[in-house]
Amino acid sequence: MKSSPASFSRAAVLATLLLWLTPRAARAEDAIRYKFQDYQESGGRIGVKVHGAAIEKTLGTAMLLKVEGVVDAIAGATPNGQPAPAGSDQVPLADLHERRKAWNASLSRQFSRVNVALGVGNSRESDYVSTGWSLNTITDFNQKNTSLLLGLAGTDDDIRVFYQSDQAKKRTHDLIAGVTQLLDPRTSVTFNLTWGRARGYLSDPYKLVEKTTEIIPGLSLPLTFPENRPAERDKWIGYAGLNRAFPDLHGAVDASYRLYHDSYDTTAHTLDLAWFQNVGEKLILRPGLRYHEQDAASFYYYRLDGTAVVPVSGPPRPAGPFYSSDYRLSALRTLTYGLKVIWNVTEALQFDAAFERYEMRGTDGVTPQSAYCRANIVTVGARFAW
Repeated sequence: MKSSPASFSRAAVLATLLLWLTPRAARAEDAIRYKFQDYQESGGRIGVKVHGAAIEKTLGTAMLLKVEGVVDAIAGATPNGQPAPAGSDQVPLADLHERRKAWNASLSRQFSRVNVALGVGNSRESDYVSTGWSLNTITDFNQKNTSLLLGLAGTDDDIRVFYQSDQAKKRTHDLIAGVTQLLDPRTSVTFNLTWGRARGYLSDPYKLVEKTTEIIPGLSLPLTFPENRPAERDKWIGYAGLNRAFPDLHGAVDASYRLYHDSYDTTAHTLDLAWFQNVGEKLILRPGLRYHEQDAASFYYYRLDGTAVVPVSGPPRPAGPFYSSDYRLSALRTLTYGLKVIWNVTEALQFDAAFERYEMRGTDGVTPQSAYCRANIVTVGARFAW
């Protein structure tokens, strides 16, 4: 069975649009970057190999052009939503394979106090095409000790669903407002608020639910049905960050907290902590830790047996009822920890390498732990500026 990593790819391209295209003051240098990442889940689960290259080109003294291309190869197995067979705690898996090609570009212009950046991007898979755009501004105040971020972004996606003759559509819009304040020469704080809305086909066409259904009087069989998620989703995100340098220790701390809530009734908390340690003049060590915890979506069910939900075959039904057995919508927590090494060979040449361990566990006491993944992530990169 072929399953699509559409949600993984869309998240990646949207994160790229919102973060990589965030405007910054144009730097008086040109640069080229390359990045390779190998994400491998344990037990023969999902593996992703990512190759990315980017170029930054200054255009005069006030404009900066950035262009990036990414190629992903995704293969492995992932839970398809069915519960574990009787007497087993191992949920069924479905094989998937996919290749994604994506590109992003942004053009930023520095005015006297305002930086304006316009970005566009496109991501393509065999059954999923996502086109995105973003517009961001950063305005400096208070002798550049305070900066205000205002931005909006959107995507327009086409999804090929195997049980529909026409392509399904999905559209998203995101708004962000934030402020960064320099408290002293060593300390800055950032506060952001984000609102987002998604409309259209939001289900995963390759995720199933299972319910024992009476075929004829006296005969019941476990049957599978496609999941049915709401056709709209709103989200709200609050973010607070702190950067603090410690010259005596030759290091700096980068800490943040993120609060997420959406109309699926999912609330999530994410804590990020990283330390940058200078070792000599050319080496930086960056140990990092991220903790994430979330509640389950209101329509998540590990199994439908024993519930009043009556699933129906066919395309999603916007009027409901809604149901999904996708473990990513369950109550869970994740922990990511690792070490990144940055080597500044010269002022122009930089290399970096990182190893991270990703661990996910369910917290609802019902979904078997075999549904959740653990992964090793290896990243290497290089940057040359001139």
